[in-house]
Amino acid sequence: MSRNARLVYSPEYTRYYFHDEHPFNQRRLLLTHDLMSAYGLLQDSDILPPRMATDEELALVHDQRYIDFVREQGHSDIELPAAASYGLGTEDVPCFPRMHESAALIVGGTLQAVDAVMNGEADHAFNPAGGLHHAFRGRASGFCIYNDCSVAIAYLRKHWNARVLYIDTDAHHGDGVQWAFYDDPHVLTVSMHETGKYLFPGTGNLTERGDGSGYGYSVNIPLDAFTEDDSFLAVYQELIPKLIRGFKPDVILTQNGCDAHTYDPLTHLACSMKIYQAIPRLAHELAHQYCEGRWIAVGGGGYDIWRVVPRAWTLLWSEMRDQPLSDGPLPEKWLSRWQPLSQEKLPSTLFDPPFPPIPRRSEITEKNRITLERALMHAPIAE
Repeated sequence: MSRNARLVYSPEYTRYYFHDEHPFNQRRLLLTHDLMSAYGLLQDSDILPPRMATDEELALVHDQRYIDFVREQGHSDIELPAAASYGLGTEDVPCFPRMHESAALIVGGTLQAVDAVMNGEADHAFNPAGGLHHAFRGRASGFCIYNDCSVAIAYLRKHWNARVLYIDTDAHHGDGVQWAFYDDPHVLTVSMHETGKYLFPGTGNLTERGDGSGYGYSVNIPLDAFTEDDSFLAVYQELIPKLIRGFKPDVILTQNGCDAHTYDPLTHLACSMKIYQAIPRLAHELAHQYCEGRWIAVGGGGYDIWRVVPRAWTLLWSEMRDQPLSDGPLPEKWLSRWQPLSQEKLPSTLFDPPFPPIPRRSEITEKNRITLERALMHAPIAE
């Protein structure tokens, strides 16, 4: 495997900022970049600066009237009357200055990752600021103003006529991406998430399988609340190889939200850092086996910015560079820099100690196994 990978990164990403009490806090990117550096996983040549996505690129999936309004609102000192009709000015997506520019930079970062991989500059590329998978054609949703995942897929379809496998392992359903390509048989969207019975956005049911010629090309795995590592990985490691053999993509795009961790304050899954090594490892192997290495990764959810996000995305980057990390103490210089700023006690090791088992473990595992079987019934799989 190759170490030819690029990290799309800039401190300017932190300008995508709602307010101090909002759970979506891009300070997590600074923590993550610093941890990658502390492990010796970053060279100057690895960094690819993001660029602003153009209106034409955003309009591959977003309505131009919506783009114009986001720009106008971001340059207004007051909340404009139409904000709520566009999903803005809400508790989830408050308005903030220069919203358009901040959000378009994240989308452009993901497009930089796409170009690097598809032009052969790199085998793999990771934009940790990306993964804003809830935004719709004309509406913000779930902390997301523009949907960089959907724009990237549409860009791949337009410029490379690529068959795209989109794998979303965020605890929240990848609804915006699913609906954007719901009738497209050239895009297979896969979302493993906590069941919508308890969690935003409430979608991602087994019956959401696609429409028209895209029927079967939307695959959802709504996991039971309190799913642990072994059950999560048993589903993931059976599902993804069958789908990739059946679908035969040209490129893999993974959304790597890390809010399935038991520490996450917004979700109810019970996983540990173990899954955040295994998820990218399988994607990496399959990209080389089926897609000539073409793998684009983006970030996503992750609301324990101190204890979870930096470790999870450092593990992803180490896998992408083919320099996998083993468990052990976290770098002392990282701990000493960030512990004084954190209200949480930072973990001392890369991986978690064993968590107490969930009492309903066998019941949850069986429910997830049945969910997998049902999800595969209409999917384009190869045994």
